[in-house]
Amino acid sequence: MRSKEERGSAEEGSEPLVTQEIAAEAAVWIARLHGPHRSHLMERECRTWQAKSAAHRLAFERGTDLWMEAAGVDRAAVARAAADRRPEPAAREGRRFKPWPLATALTTMLVAGVLVFGPWWGGDSYDTGVGEQRLVMLQDGTRMSMNTSTRVKVELGTSRRTVEVLGGEALFEVAKDASRPFVVRAAGSEVTATGTAFVVRYTPAIEGRPDALDITLVEGRVVVRGAAEGSPSTEFVPAVEMVPGQRLRVAGRPRGQAGALPKPKMDRPQVDQVLAWKRGEAIFDDVSLLEAVAEMNRYAAMPIRVASTDALGSLRISGVFKTGDNVGFARAVAELHGLAVRERADGVELLPK
Repeated sequence: MRSKEERGSAEEGSEPLVTQEIAAEAAVWIARLHGPHRSHLMERECRTWQAKSAAHRLAFERGTDLWMEAAGVDRAAVARAAADRRPEPAAREGRRFKPWPLATALTTMLVAGVLVFGPWWGGDSYDTGVGEQRLVMLQDGTRMSMNTSTRVKVELGTSRRTVEVLGGEALFEVAKDASRPFVVRAAGSEVTATGTAFVVRYTPAIEGRPDALDITLVEGRVVVRGAAEGSPSTEFVPAVEMVPGQRLRVAGRPRGQAGALPKPKMDRPQVDQVLAWKRGEAIFDDVSLLEAVAEMNRYAAMPIRVASTDALGSLRISGVFKTGDNVGFARAVAELHGLAVRERADGVELLPK
């Protein structure tokens, strides 16, 4: 009798569905087989486990690929050694690869990979919490690096790959596939690429503040289309083609307000500054205190509040700060501008002395 995974695959004509549970089991088997206690019995048990379904075999194959990439194993050498049943060439030369010292670290990595490399089991929604970052390897080979408080939906179709950014920020390093354009949707706009790297940051509208969308092209080529005002979402205004280093900034209107939409703006930021979050940093270059505080608050559950915004809002901030360290940021700003810091149970407050 076929398993549910195999039946589903046959019915849908697609590859087996690897669930999170199966992926986790595969990770454990791979770590055990590359540990110091490997035995013939263990190998037989693993083969029995793989024989349960096509999904089990696929999870084991993908997990093995991940392990070999992380361990730096020469796949060609392994294949040749398996074919002639001789030790690997590296072993004959006295450079035999010894995986056992890595067993503990790789066990942790592989089990964590069940969460990080989610697409193994066909999931299509991903999110990060406050201060959390996450790397997702999509089935097509695209790397999606998600910043704090980000929510996305993914659909990899046969003719089109689509990601919807519901909020937050992500770096997309798109795997090349000319037959399947990679499209990222956010705030009524579409970014289309076939193989490139770009950042999408989307801040949904809240009371008194419009939604905002930033698209920064790191390398390659993308085409951006925005929904025409008053038209169905399937109709678009003329496309904008971006070149590396450009950032397209699109703003909506505050909730409940009428009037024409602001025109998109194009600039050239420091890409290193745009991607500072991947290093756990926030870089400010002569921005207002309120802007800097809003950025720092994205990464911390304990927010910074500014007392007397009329008096302090015009202060300017420059420098490199560690994301998530709101207390350290507040103290540095206070020392720079002669302010006071009040630490509370629910956050940090900056106020005049």
